Amino acid sequence: MKKTCLHQAHIAASAKMVDFGGWEMPINYGSQIDEHHAVRKDKGMFDVSHMTIVDIMGSQSEEYLLKLLTNDIRKLSDGKALYSTMLNENGGIIDDLITYKRGENNYRLIVNAATREKDLAWMQKQIKNFDAQIKEKPNLAMIAVQGPNAIKACIKSLPNEFTEQLNELKKFSFIDVDEYFIARTGYTGEDGLEILVSEKIALDLWDQLLHEKVKPCGLGARDTLRLESGMHLYGQDMDETITPLECGLGWTVRKNDTNFIGSTALDKLRGKGIKRKMSGVVLSERGILRHDQELVDENGLTGIITSGTFSPTTEVAIAMAIVDKNIGYDVKVQIRKKQLPVKLIKLPFVKNGQSTI
Repeated sequence: MKKTCLHQAHIAASAKMVDFGGWEMPINYGSQIDEHHAVRKDKGMFDVSHMTIVDIMGSQSEEYLLKLLTNDIRKLSDGKALYSTMLNENGGIIDDLITYKRGENNYRLIVNAATREKDLAWMQKQIKNFDAQIKEKPNLAMIAVQGPNAIKACIKSLPNEFTEQLNELKKFSFIDVDEYFIARTGYTGEDGLEILVSEKIALDLWDQLLHEKVKPCGLGARDTLRLESGMHLYGQDMDETITPLECGLGWTVRKNDTNFIGSTALDKLRGKGIKRKMSGVVLSERGILRHDQELVDENGLTGIITSGTFSPTTEVAIAMAIVDKNIGYDVKVQIRKKQLPVKLIKLPFVKNGQSTI
């Protein structure tokens, strides 16, 4: 398995290491629940250096990304970021990603670790007809610092030259100076930063954040945090068998535009009628909601749970599910040999650190 440059720091902190997409990564450092609450109530940090970082440059970079992605990167000014999906010809989701505009015809994309090889192969295939180049950045480390007090800790941990900029940095914006790429983005539903630095700087930054009492957190807490916040996980809540129009990501698709890959398929789907949607699911009885559990209503209309967990913030079992568009109100989940009642709600389950249930 591959290891990040912070691997020894995780071992020294007694992290439980697991295989995640071919990377040996920390799942927790003792208590996943404590790590979850640290991010919701204070501050925590994640090593996400396994993510795939790709730079796109060349005179037709914008045209290429308009073909490749569903969202409209023409909205971006320098120093801004945008979430998008990347589709196949059938409208199925190859991956979701964030695009950062660094300058004219200069973009940075961060895509999922588990989909690296297929993403890069697809991107290389599509770029052939454009004057643009793809350059992977494997020597950059990435630390996500998240929570209501995360930015304060980062200001104390990063060079003083960034203090004023960090105080003024807006969400989905970033600072790009020398060896520091600092974005106000994240995957927890909380405020915070994702910091990209060279591997030689990363360990010092991690140690400085530890000095500022930022709690190391593993991928376990990252998953419960993102699920509470209604954020999709590739391979569970979306994949190549479902379109963004059916899984709650229709807002990432630019309208009245047939120039991106998958647009024709999406138009056909709209014409036939969209029959599936994404919903939040809450189980108020004892039990845990899990991936692939079936839902059924009083008329036999169904759904399937895509991600489920016990929510530390709301203290109930929650899930995201793809359901029939017309599913009713008397919905039950099949857990082993029992059918238990659940409530379907609008996502997210937690907003601004507070339960919405």
